[in-house]
Amino acid sequence: MTRGGAGREEGRERPSGLASGCVEASSAAQEWSRTSHSMVPGTRFLNLSCILFNLSPTLERAVQVCVGIFVILIIRNYWFLYIPYFTWLYFDWRTPEQGGRRSEWFRSWTVWKHFTNYFPIHLIKTSDLDPSHNYIFGYHPHGVFVAGAFGNFCTNYSNFKELFPSFTAYLHVFSIWFRCPLSREYLMCFGILPASKKSMSYVLSKETGGNISVIALGGAEEALDAHPGKYTLFILQRKGFVKIALTHGAYLVPVFSFGENELFKQIGNPEGSWLRSLQNRMQKIMRFSMPLFYARGIFQYNFGILPYRKPIHSVVGRPIPVHQTPNPTSEQIEELHQTYLEELRKLFEEHKGKYGIPENETLIFK
Repeated sequence: MTRGGAGREEGRERPSGLASGCVEASSAAQEWSRTSHSMVPGTRFLNLSCILFNLSPTLERAVQVCVGIFVILIIRNYWFLYIPYFTWLYFDWRTPEQGGRRSEWFRSWTVWKHFTNYFPIHLIKTSDLDPSHNYIFGYHPHGVFVAGAFGNFCTNYSNFKELFPSFTAYLHVFSIWFRCPLSREYLMCFGILPASKKSMSYVLSKETGGNISVIALGGAEEALDAHPGKYTLFILQRKGFVKIALTHGAYLVPVFSFGENELFKQIGNPEGSWLRSLQNRMQKIMRFSMPLFYARGIFQYNFGILPYRKPIHSVVGRPIPVHQTPNPTSEQIEELHQTYLEELRKLFEEHKGKYGIPENETLIFK
């Protein structure tokens, strides 16, 4: 258990077989840095193998694999496989917007245990939540691959059920991934749903409460600014989640994931550079960003595409009460949005010292 900060914190450190289990990120980071240059025995090898197998919970990778499988089926003319699937898909098309089809068996695969232990990933609670309400967790920062959100809310190897025993969490992602064959089934098994109004409304309409919609609000734009030691959040124009919260009376909860931006480095792409301009143009065309990232290799630590072994601490902040307003005005949306920004900044300021962030660092809202 870890305690500290302005409120009560709870969070069980899962044994990774590598770290001492201390929660101070500054000392943890030093320990992981030291061990990363030693041999890779036992549990560390399993963790590394699972990261190599899964690379990361990238939706792009899942789509690539699923599309590749379908291309092979079509090229080989396995019509007896893809025609029945497309027929079934036609009748099942709306399932992702109606709560999906999560699989506890799939979420409990041992590969996800080694994935969460690789960094490792931790979830920390600062306040109790009332299970009679539904909630929207705003996840920050997006990072390159929202690894912390995936590990904490999409697998059964975080301590989410211990900290929030009466809740079910759904991670909402870019809707386009659910239009690709097979990938929609893969994502729904995790409890991942589209980041659409219909999908979130379905989750947040549960009359008895106990549902949580988790969404990385910065999205594709923020991924391009996911540099180590940088805390830029694209949030000023993100107000749709506030309107949905008001419409359904869902409480808002900021979540800041310390360490999320430390997993990869990116080729320099400051605003105004030719690379950033190209990335922005491609994002407008394809609807998702393409950060040019790099990190470590398999057996060396200088260059590769595997994420660095950096601990991720996802701190869940205090809930912001929201009164249900079926037809919120722009003034009500703006007021609640400002309240959310203030609570998010407070969360960062209260906990940054415990996770190795210098006192002079602050959040930058764009």
